[in-house]
Amino acid sequence: MLKFVKHVYEGVIGVEIYPIITLIIFFAVMLAVFGYAYLIVPKNHISYMKNVPLDLEPEISETSKA
Repeated sequence: MLKFVKHVYEGVIGVEIYPIITLIIFFAVMLAVFGYAYLIVPKNHISYMKNVPLDLEPEISETSKA
């Protein structure tokens, strides 16, 4: 399978740049997510979301009662 794919991509001009671009996009998105999580989201919201799976009795909000 790899030999077939490798043979097909040998004819594409500039194909060696695609993995580099993909890696840069991946790290840019991950840095944006981590930056958002640590700089913008309030700390009390993070601690609340961290404890949600451990809560035995979930809080019922007004919108979920309907």
